[in-house]
Amino acid sequence: MAWSFKIGTIGGTAIRVHVTFAILLAWIWLMHYRIGGTPAAIAGIAFVLAIFVCVVLHEFGHIAVARHFGVKTPDITLLPIGGVARLERMPEEPKEEFLIAIAGPLVNVAIAGILLLLLGTTAGMEQIQDIEDPQLGFLARLAGVNIFLVLFNLIPAFPMDGGRVLRAALASRMSWSRATQVAATIGQGLAFVFGFVGLFYNPLLIFIGIFVYLAATAEAQNAQIRDLSDSVLVGDVMITEFARLERSASIDEAIESLLATTQREFPVVDGAGHFMGLLTRDDIIRNLKESGSATPVVQAMRQDVPTVHFRKRLEESLRLMQQANSPAVAVVDSHNHLVGLMTHENIGEMMMVRAAAAGGFRFGHLRRSKPDARI
Repeated sequence: MAWSFKIGTIGGTAIRVHVTFAILLAWIWLMHYRIGGTPAAIAGIAFVLAIFVCVVLHEFGHIAVARHFGVKTPDITLLPIGGVARLERMPEEPKEEFLIAIAGPLVNVAIAGILLLLLGTTAGMEQIQDIEDPQLGFLARLAGVNIFLVLFNLIPAFPMDGGRVLRAALASRMSWSRATQVAATIGQGLAFVFGFVGLFYNPLLIFIGIFVYLAATAEAQNAQIRDLSDSVLVGDVMITEFARLERSASIDEAIESLLATTQREFPVVDGAGHFMGLLTRDDIIRNLKESGSATPVVQAMRQDVPTVHFRKRLEESLRLMQQANSPAVAVVDSHNHLVGLMTHENIGEMMMVRAAAAGGFRFGHLRRSKPDARI
């Protein structure tokens, strides 16, 4: 969600809006302006904003139940097709995931019910169904949108709630990894259906199909990583050969390391080899522009990068990286000496190795066989 910006925080959860949402508002303004001028355009924007208030409430339904199970939600990102709440970790039990997933649609059921009670007998089915007609009642159309959100979110495909409900149901009968693979495959199949139907009826379905396919693929990959991380130690797959920066180094020296290596992340250590922080390629370029090449790296480095012992399971490293939204995790020994790095790139390489090894690959066996190996 790199193309998003923060608009506020509610209960410790940041609300972010994707830039494509601004494009949606501009399109809605133009379409309604052509129909009825400025008043119609303002009404159209107000209706879209009301919809996204409902979407935010939907996401906070997920958040409320997730927090009940001890799962934090750092942020929500609003997209043109809905919202995405980022969980700090996945629920441990299928029942927990089911309840978290179903909580969002239930919020929309409640909103639609309240709106219909307020409207009483004044709202007919034609008003609720024809939500695109700006001439119909505001509240009736909003009730129709919430009914649509319930049906849309219960489609059994990631990233919709229905995909997570399906996985939770499957996980009660098979392993979590296998359940994810099955649910992701169903989601990918539905994505092709959306795209095919969109060619003949509504181009928006093509966009939705692409989004669903990518989300299902990402979910399947995450499941593979989680499955593998249970049986692999950090020391088995960490990067051990990399350039370090001394605490006395400047941005000028960091640039030399950047050009001389293929690294994007550079750990900063003190004289004893203790980890102090991490300097990324973006940090180097930004500080070079803003404060010059003589800037000490200790002023430019990130100090919120987590550390993990090399004997911990890979799952712990992934959890720390996700919680801190960090590009890397510093791997240390019992004396807090830096011995390795875990990055998104070498996790990807690990997954490629596993996929290519038809007969399986035992990570770390070569490192352990070396007499001078740290691990």
